Amino acid sequence: MEKNNFIIPTVVLAGRPNVGKSTLFNRLLKKRRAITDPTPGVTRDPVAMETVILGRKIRLIDTGGFKLERDTDTPEGSLDAEVVERTLKTLKEASLILLIFEAGEVTAEDEEFIGLLRPYRDHLIAVVNKTEGGRREADAWNLLSYGFEKIFMISAEHGDNIGALESAIIDFLKFPEEGEISCDEPVRDNIEDRPIRIALLGKPNTGKSTLSNRLTASASSIVSDIPGTTRDVVEGGFVYKNRKFRTLDTAGIRRKTKVSENIEYYSVNRAIKSIDEADIIFLLIDAEEGLTDQDKKIAALAHDKGRGIILTLNKWDLMPQIKNTFQAAQDRIRFLFGKMEYAPVAAVSAKDGAGVEELLNTAIRMYNQLCRKIETSALNQALEKWLEEYPPPSGPRTRFKIRYAVQVSSNPVKFVFFVSRRQAVTEPYIAYLRNRIRRDLGFSLIPVQIELRSSSGRSRE
Repeated sequence: MEKNNFIIPTVVLAGRPNVGKSTLFNRLLKKRRAITDPTPGVTRDPVAMETVILGRKIRLIDTGGFKLERDTDTPEGSLDAEVVERTLKTLKEASLILLIFEAGEVTAEDEEFIGLLRPYRDHLIAVVNKTEGGRREADAWNLLSYGFEKIFMISAEHGDNIGALESAIIDFLKFPEEGEISCDEPVRDNIEDRPIRIALLGKPNTGKSTLSNRLTASASSIVSDIPGTTRDVVEGGFVYKNRKFRTLDTAGIRRKTKVSENIEYYSVNRAIKSIDEADIIFLLIDAEEGLTDQDKKIAALAHDKGRGIILTLNKWDLMPQIKNTFQAAQDRIRFLFGKMEYAPVAAVSAKDGAGVEELLNTAIRMYNQLCRKIETSALNQALEKWLEEYPPPSGPRTRFKIRYAVQVSSNPVKFVFFVSRRQAVTEPYIAYLRNRIRRDLGFSLIPVQIELRSSSGRSRE
């Protein structure tokens, strides 16, 4: 995949664990995006978001905390080392670094980080957090002895002095003189202009982060065998066949009964919320394990919200390479989950890239269907044919008339049918209409929502 090169300046938040980087990240975004928790080391992957500060667009990145003591002989220690390595790599790409300290004495980890960041001193701002009400400001001034020309005292949680910090960020980045933009700037309606938003969802360890890195041609998401490695939603971008894509790599979703930590609870909630932000869901399923009840629940959530869903059998390279293996796996999914019969099934190996191009080709076709709009006249011509081929029942209690229909939205695709007796329309007849819409109007790959409204037949508004 072609990597998406961002031309807007990048501001990276760095510091040791639990100094309030994620809280400041959310404050500058003006919304809760990164997970915040008193537990040190909550953030692992760099979390990137575009935002607007004082009318200027920037890319803001929250990084994992810098730990001095890292036992690389344990899985957890190796993960900490990977977090640090990822943080240092992100810093090299920064237009500006906000080095964040906690009000109080400078720790050994702070000193090690200061030493590592000396090469970046010309584009670094020192920020002391948690100074609400002048708390421990006297200790914070000691940072001047480490060569910082200026220190910003803030409280990310309470918003103290955030305005001054925002002004310093924009002044440093030296934007060219041009018109400012608004935080509420509307997205253009041309489907070619806006990126296709893909959310990678599934159980832990199904290969979501590996696939995300494969798609974005990067190592943005940390890959580990430790379940729950990904906590925040990690965003990325790439271009394929001249179409822009945005990826949302999410935390693995386990059953509620198995979620015991607050951090995992927020991670799972954030993963589920990403369905609202996506156009299409790549539901990653371990090819060897097959479809599980938890996969069904995730797919049902996406279906109910009208999102496109591709059931993605990952780790296909581990499956027996014999004839009809894929057909058998697909048939089993259809048997176990008939509700999702319309959803395409793809076999991929995120590790070696097999099947990824076909997955993206399917995503483009699916997105075009999500954005398809049917003229009301064409829809009602088709409706006349459907009613002729399968007329509504004519019994005194079951009789109803469908007067006309309109498509009221795309992405998600929704149709409204105006009927004489709404309560008489049965689920099988609604299913018939839905299937005909999919078959005859070009919506074969996506969920189709149908709403019934009462109509007296005297008007067509």
